[in-house]
Amino acid sequence: MRTWVLPEYIEDVLPLEAARLERLRRDLLDLFRAQGYELVMPPLLEYVESLLTGTGHDLDLRTFKLVDQLSGRMMGLRADITPQVARIDAHLLNRKGVTRLCYCGSVLHALPASPGATRELIQIGAEIYGQAGIAGDLEIQALLTRALAAAEVRGARMDLGHVAVFRSLVHAAGVGAALEGELFEALQKKDASALKRLARSLDAKTRSALALLPELYGGPEVLALAEKKLPRIPELTRALATLRALAKACPVPVSIDLAELRGYHYHSGVVFDAYCEGVTGAIARGGRYDEVGRAFGRLRPATGFSINLRSLAGAGAGPQRQRKPGGKGKTR
Repeated sequence: MRTWVLPEYIEDVLPLEAARLERLRRDLLDLFRAQGYELVMPPLLEYVESLLTGTGHDLDLRTFKLVDQLSGRMMGLRADITPQVARIDAHLLNRKGVTRLCYCGSVLHALPASPGATRELIQIGAEIYGQAGIAGDLEIQALLTRALAAAEVRGARMDLGHVAVFRSLVHAAGVGAALEGELFEALQKKDASALKRLARSLDAKTRSALALLPELYGGPEVLALAEKKLPRIPELTRALATLRALAKACPVPVSIDLAELRGYHYHSGVVFDAYCEGVTGAIARGGRYDEVGRAFGRLRPATGFSINLRSLAGAGAGPQRQRKPGGKGKTR
């Protein structure tokens, strides 16, 4: 075996792409700093219980784990920087008012997130702590679209969802945790027959609403249909109003997906994915995660986004990337 061959889905970054990445990193961090976001640099390695706090099981399978030879405790190589920044806000800064933080660094995935995806991403992002309500959501969305514009991507668009739509329906119907989990899985797969079977024991209004959710996908006009067809639950009504305001304010085309439950055990409100030409899958993701602070012992409103910088650099205008011949280490 050739000793210099890299592991699968891991690659070197060659000069042209490295130069593009560095320029883009500087441009985006300067943009964030100009808007009042302070730079933090969390460690690549942490104890697993700290690294995965507040994330449920969403990151567990993606996290490389190893034993610390000094303490004997299990450690993890971060697969996402966002929980680390939440920890910094809660325990190290511990400010009372609104805090705006940004970051940039490598993250490692034990398995590729999608076919052909690199396992070593460069993640850049921004987070707001201590600002409840739609003002923070609007600010984060505006900052993300400005970042995409700075990268000169083509065909930028945004997909919006809100976990409170599904959550409010099952909670109002008194659905237990086990059935809620099964309904969640069926909705993620958009499995209409499974949804119908699992909802048989629920009242007719809830059954009808759950069956409708997979169909509530499209342009902002979807929100008018949702307001007409879904039950008038206060939390659900507020969620639809938030989505309407975000869709109206967004400077790029918007799609609505009321069955989108990505990060259901992590997010508490609006969720969004950004897409552009030349990149398979989302180039940026984010949303509101107010409940994560509770896991760190300090409940605090939080919202933000993270961008795959390597994908963004490849999608934007500028010199073409240099590619390493052969191997499976490909940029998303």
